[in-house]
Formats: sequence, C-alpha cells, structure tokens
Amino acid sequence: MYDDTQDTAYYAHGTPAERWERARLFFDARDYAAAARVLVGLVEEVPEQTGPRLLLARAYYHSAQLRRAETELRLIVERDPVEHYARLMLGRTLERQGRHPEAAQHLRIASALSGDLPESRPGN
Repeated sequence: MYDDTQDTAYYAHGTPAERWERARLFFDARDYAAAARVLVGLVEEVPEQTGPRLLLARAYYHSAQLRRAETELRLIVERDPVEHYARLMLGRTLERQGRHPEAAQHLRIASALSGDLPESRPGN
C-alpha cells in the first residue's frame, strides 16, 4: 500500500519563499501537477496574495484541471476585477470547457483592461 505522507511532506516542506521557488521550478519544467501540489498549501497559507493563486490557476489550466483553474481565477477576479491576466486566463479556461459566450465576456474585458481593443476606423 502506498503512503503519500512523504510526498505531502516534500511538497509542504520549507518556508513560503522556498515553496514558491520550488513551485516555480516545477512550473518552468512543465510539471504542472507537481507545481499545483506545492502551491495548494502556499495559497492556503497566504490566501490574500495574488501571485501564488494565479500560478496555481495556471498550473491547473496546463494540467487540464479546468474546473479548479476556473475556481481560482474567479476568486482572483472577484477580489481584483481589473486583474487583466486573470480575466484572460478565465476566458481561455471557459473556452476550453466549451463555454464560449461566457468566455467571450471575460476575453473582451481582458482586452479592454490591457488596451488591446481593435482600433475603430472612421465610419464604424
């Protein structure tokens, strides 16, 4: 029988800064599931910080845990409605779930917040 106590201890080991660095290393190595395992504990410890939660959402997105990504992104957008990258990621996450009308709303807001709106031409 497998005992995941050692795994849990590894992912939770160290200071918040050390765990942040470990999560970044996993993420950069494209081991998104491992990054998420580290980040879950970190987000619980510092729920007010956007950086770890956003990286957790990205790790979930890239590991096809779309409902979890959506949950984290909605929390960010609820706290900070002008966080354009979270809006963009939320739109993309919803698109991957086939929820295109809902996705379009968030993608439009993300474009507006980042200044990427299409230029209007005279006569339009």
